[in-house]
Amino acid sequence: IEIVDVHYYSGHKLAIKFNDGKENIIDFGNFIFKNNHPSIDKYRKIEEFLNYKIVDGNLNWNDYDMIFSLEDLYDCNI
Repeated sequence: IEIVDVHYYSGHKLAIKFNDGKENIIDFGNFIFKNNHPSIDKYRKIEEFLNYKIVDGNLNWNDYDMIFSLEDLYDCNI
């Protein structure tokens, strides 16, 4: 499974499309705002949160500063 496209939805939500056609809208807000790790705090700002890339079929922020397993994103389990 790979991510083939990502679009901003709203707030800290992204619409993520996978290579099998499945599309999930995932809310990253709970993870970002409940996490107390300093490297994650900056993603509370939308402009930082939207600075993601698709790298090798996965969603990646700032050279692996924040990344989730493909299985968790596929299952909406973050």
